[in-house]
Amino acid sequence: MITLFNIWHFVAFAFIGILFLLGVLAALKQPTKKLQTSILISISLVAALMIGFSIMAVDKYTKKVEVYKVENKRLLGIEKIIYTGIVKNEGNYEIGKVTFEVKLVNKGHVTGNVKAGSFFKASGFFDFFSGESDRSASYKPQTIIREFVVAENLKPGEAKAFRVYFDYPPYFRSVANFTKVTGH
Repeated sequence: MITLFNIWHFVAFAFIGILFLLGVLAALKQPTKKLQTSILISISLVAALMIGFSIMAVDKYTKKVEVYKVENKRLLGIEKIIYTGIVKNEGNYEIGKVTFEVKLVNKGHVTGNVKAGSFFKASGFFDFFSGESDRSASYKPQTIIREFVVAENLKPGEAKAFRVYFDYPPYFRSVANFTKVTGH
C-alpha cells in the first residue's frame, strides 16, 4: 500500500507508540519470564493491528478525492470501452495514489436475454478429479471489475484528467456501469 503520511498519521503513530511502551514496561515488571514473553508478543501484535487500522482510518477521513465529467465510449471495432474524466483532490492533504474502479454488470438476465446456462453449468463429481476445463471455456462472467491508478501525488485542490480502457465483453447486453474513485 503506497501512501503519503500526513500529520494525523504521525499523531496516531505517536499515540500507539506510547501505548506500546507502556505495555512493554508493564510486561518487564512481571516476575516470570514465560509471562513476560507472552505479554510482549501480545502487545506487539495489538500495536501492529492498531497501526494498520489507524492508517486506513486516517486515509478515509483526510484524503478526499472526487471524480468529475466521467464519460464512457464503446469502440465496437476493437471491442473496448474507454472511460475519461477528471479526478480532483478535495481534501487538505496530498494523496499518494488515486484509484479509479469500474464495475460493469450485465443486465441481460433481467430482461430475459441471457440463458440460464451462462450463469451455472452443472458439473459431475469426477470432473473435479479429472481436471476437465471445458467449464472454464464456456463460463461467461456477468460482472467485471477493473481498477486503474489514474493519478499519483495529487496535491490539495489539484485536478488531473485521465483516460482508461479495457476489453468489453461482446456478450454483454443492457449494461449497468458503476464507477468509484478512492485515494490512498
